[in-house]
Order: sequence, then structure tokens, then C-alpha cells
Amino acid sequence: MKVLFVNNKDSFVWNLVDYVSIFEPDTVVVPNTISMREVEKINPDAIVISPGPGHPANPRDIGTCLDIIRAARVPLLGVCLGHQAIAVAFGGEVRHSPSGPLHGKTTLINHSGNGIYQDLPDPLVGGRYHSLAITKLPQELEVTARTEDGIIMGIKHKLRPIFGLQFHPESVLTPEGLKIVENFLKMARGKEGGLGLVKGKKPFKREKAEHENLW
Repeated sequence: MKVLFVNNKDSFVWNLVDYVSIFEPDTVVVPNTISMREVEKINPDAIVISPGPGHPANPRDIGTCLDIIRAARVPLLGVCLGHQAIAVAFGGEVRHSPSGPLHGKTTLINHSGNGIYQDLPDPLVGGRYHSLAITKLPQELEVTARTEDGIIMGIKHKLRPIFGLQFHPESVLTPEGLKIVENFLKMARGKEGGLGLVKGKKPFKREKAEHENLW
């Protein structure tokens, strides 16, 4: 299985690449300036959008990630900035977190218990490094995880295999982080049927995103 890893230039990027590569050695790391045509040539089976600095609505910070998210029909995981980008891509809002800036803070996170959280303790301990948070979700997305004070820590698309994590699974502060990555890649390989995902490889599609017809 080929994984496309989009690098948003965060200090945690290579830790996350290492986690993904443990399960899928065929991981292709590209800058967030990659063109849609280049993505189509790679034809990935799964996509990871990495953490990074800045705001997901700023083109200089997010590159082509919003276009990739809107067009993807393969399993996609966004972490931190990548998670926030999923919300922005479908019309959500990202603002300063009510918790304030956090760098290296552990938090108890309540979650849905299925999908990427399959077989994980609830609550789980997550390492947080962020000053922004999703404050409004579009209708296509739903919350899968929150802190005890209500900050959104996880999301997923209601119809497509797109998942977001505000906390960092690759951080040493997230003991179950490797299992979360493994769960995502298992679903991408079609080994988990609980979410009703399409099994096996699907081509990357460039057509107009479904959500654009809803507004």
C-alpha cells in the first residue's frame, strides 16, 4: 500500500513519518506545495496531512492541502494543522483555542471507541501542541473525541474515510499514539469493516468535491 505523506514543516513530522513507515514502508513524503497533478501521478492508497505552523486558512501555511482533502476519495488522516485543515476544507471555522496556547501538555481525551480509536482506553492520554482549535464544524463532519472541557480533539467525515486528530499521536506524551496510526492504516488496507469504508484501493479523484454542491 502506498501512503502519501504531506509535510507541513513541523518539528514532529519525521516522528510521524517513522510511525507510518513502521506499518507501511512505501510512504512517499512530499512538501505541501505538491500539485494536484503530482498527487494523481503518485495515486496513493492513503494520505496523511502532517502537523505544521500557522493557520489552515492561510495558503502560505497550508499549501495545497485543502485541495487534496476536498478531492481525496482514499482514507485520509490529518494531524493538528492537518486536522484543522479538514474542518476548513469543508467550511468549518478554526480560531484561537479557549484553552490558550499549549506546548507539551497531556490531556485526558474522551473518544468514540471505534474506528481509529478501536481497542484504546477511554479516556486516553494525548499530547497537545496547539494554540488554535476547531470552533465550528460543517455538516459533513462529526466529533469523535473531546477534552473534558469540550475542546474538539478528533473529527471524521460522515460519508468518506477522512479523520482528524488535534493531539499528536507521534508524541511521547501520547502512549497509545502508535496504535492510533496502526488503526488508521488497517482501515486504509480494508481490514476493518466497522465504519462501512470502501475496501481495497480506490483511485484518487480530482473531481469537484461533493460538499461544494451543498452550499
